[in-house]
This record gives sequence, C-alpha cells and structure tokens, in this order.
Amino acid sequence: MKLIGMVSGGGDRGRRQVTVGVVADGAVTPLAEVADFYADLPHWLDTARAAGRGTVPLAEVELAPPVPPSARVLCIGLNYRAHAAEGGFRPPEHPTVFGRWTASLSVTGTPVPVPTNEPGLDWEGEVAAIVGARLTDVDESAAEAGVLGYAAFNDITARTAQKLTTQWTLGKNADLSGPIGPIVTADEAGSLTDGLRLVTRVNGEIMQDGNTRDMIFTVPELLSRISATMTLHPGDVIATGTPEGVGYVRTPPKLLAPGDVVEVEIERLGLLRTPVTDASARSGA
Repeated sequence: MKLIGMVSGGGDRGRRQVTVGVVADGAVTPLAEVADFYADLPHWLDTARAAGRGTVPLAEVELAPPVPPSARVLCIGLNYRAHAAEGGFRPPEHPTVFGRWTASLSVTGTPVPVPTNEPGLDWEGEVAAIVGARLTDVDESAAEAGVLGYAAFNDITARTAQKLTTQWTLGKNADLSGPIGPIVTADEAGSLTDGLRLVTRVNGEIMQDGNTRDMIFTVPELLSRISATMTLHPGDVIATGTPEGVGYVRTPPKLLAPGDVVEVEIERLGLLRTPVTDASARSGA
C-alpha cells in the first residue's frame, strides 16, 4: 500500500489538519487524522487494505508529511562506506545518530530556501524507515517486524551551519529541508538488504547512484540499537543515511543554488522533486 498525508482542514499552517490516506489507481481514500491513525495502526491498516479505488483524485490533494507532529526524526550519518570515505571519515563502529524536528519536513514540490549565511545547500538522498510499533530494547527480528514502511527522503543540509561545531543539529534543520515522500508499506517495498537503487539528480544530472544493500547498519540493526536506549513509537522516522556523491566534497564543491531542482528517485518508493529558492521564501516557512 501507499500512504500519504493530506491537508484536510483550513486555517493557517500551524492549525491545518493532516489526514492519512491510502492511494490506489490515482485516487485517495482518506482514513484518519494523522495522530489517530498512528494511535491504532492495526485498525487503520485493515481499513486501508479493504478500501477500493479512492474517492479523491490524487492530483487534487494538498500533500503533507505522512507522520504525526510527535514523531522523532532520527537520521543516520555515514551509513555507507563510500560516503564515509569521501568525507574523510572511517566507517563508524556504532550508528551516528542525529535529530531533525518534524517542523523541517516538507513534501515533493515544496521549494527549499537557501539561508542567507549559506553559499548553497547540499543534497543527501536517503530511504526513510517509518516505525509501526512500540519498540523497547527489541532484537533485530522484532525490529524488522515493527517497520510500517519506507519512503524517499532528502536530508538537505546547510553545510556552513553543520560544520560550525561537532554537533550537526543546526545544519540538519534548515527550513523545509527534509522532503519526505509517501510511505510504501514494508510488504510492498521489500527488504532494503535485498537492494533498492537510489538516484539523486540535480537539474537532471546524476549526482548519486547507490544501493541500499551497501548500508553499514541495516534497518533492523538500527532500530534494535536505538531501541536499547530510547523507546521508538509508531510514526517515528529513521533516515537511513546517504550513499556517496554529495556536493561539498566535489572539486570544486557543488551546492544547490536558487533555481536548481534536486530529485531523489528510489526504486519502488518513488520520486521526490524539490525546487531551490532564495531566502525570501523563509517568510512562509
């Protein structure tokens, strides 16, 4: 199944209601408000499986991130050996985990502004795993069973801010810098260890061409290790890392500037398209 978030209420950005819907044949069946959906996943997934063709044309839907406001967005750094090497790092012995806030999430088609103190933004195409069960100190088998599904993700990074200190939080939370796609449930997406091709393009030129089979830490291992310290809840997001080919390590460095378009396309998960704009767009962020 493919699950999306859709705006279903009026008012300003902070008050708009988000509903989770299931997509079939180019149309959407609304299911439940996003917090209610994740509060009773078994019920709503059964409802989604029983739904026929949707009642709302997908083209008429205003998309929203398909995760609750309470979600923790945990990103994994340096999880592909070649990416660690291109940045001058050794492959980590333990997952490098840093956090995003849900306020940084956006959807395909949403312009991302370049902050005024940045020469540009960098791309990091990734697969995001969405948690579908409460996970506390679980083994890898239970962790894998607790995955709701996967989504395309772009961990767009403000490198100047990221490199100010050894803590990456600021550079990983620029306004609207975390576009995330629809959730494809795990039964359809398959296992990442079997391999999904991940391609990132800038203005049509391929910058990253990787495969999830090359990840250092698998999704079950990541969830198991994280859950040993902190309980994971339905709707939490684990961004699993990016392959080699990011912009800041190139000679000369290549970064996203206003007018550029970055796309992340992942086998079975779909395409994210993000236009880049100048800092004036931040007034609406």
